[in-house]
Amino acid sequence: MKRLVEEYDGYALSISATTREPRSGEKDGREYFFLSREQFEQKIADSALIEYAEYCGNYYGTPRDYVENHLAAGHDVILEIEIQGALKIRKQYPDALLLFVSTPDAAELRRRLLGRGTETEEVIGRRLHRAAQEAEGIEEYDYIVINDDLETCVKELHEIIEAAHHAPGHNREFIEKMRRELEEN
Repeated sequence: MKRLVEEYDGYALSISATTREPRSGEKDGREYFFLSREQFEQKIADSALIEYAEYCGNYYGTPRDYVENHLAAGHDVILEIEIQGALKIRKQYPDALLLFVSTPDAAELRRRLLGRGTETEEVIGRRLHRAAQEAEGIEEYDYIVINDDLETCVKELHEIIEAAHHAPGHNREFIEKMRRELEEN
């Protein structure tokens, strides 16, 4: 997703809030907004998140104001979220495009998680278990994109998003405007 935002104009990558501890080199407000559990739960109570979920013992969520400000500015906002959050987004934003980006197989996912060097074997096990659960809901997404080559994956994501701008389901305002204009003439 970072490469997509770097490569093409018009995208905004949402910064999620989380209760997990920062990893080495992560900065608050850049990778995540790092919050205490109490602060996060207050944001839930204040409806300041458009979606949130508990994942591997920590909360993750998307700040409402960040997303709505970028949408108002005409950007495509990219959320890196799991299936619970994606389904909540679809309810609030019916025109949202849901893309499931995956490794080619489970062995590659495990290899990439190990390669990060940031998780314990226990955390990797929980993440793999969670990935298996999420795969059960994969049919809820609009597209599946396999990330086996970064440059190809980025190009495919951009092409799908561009095509979605022209799909009738994602152009309700334009369609209604055209109908009104045609009826007036």
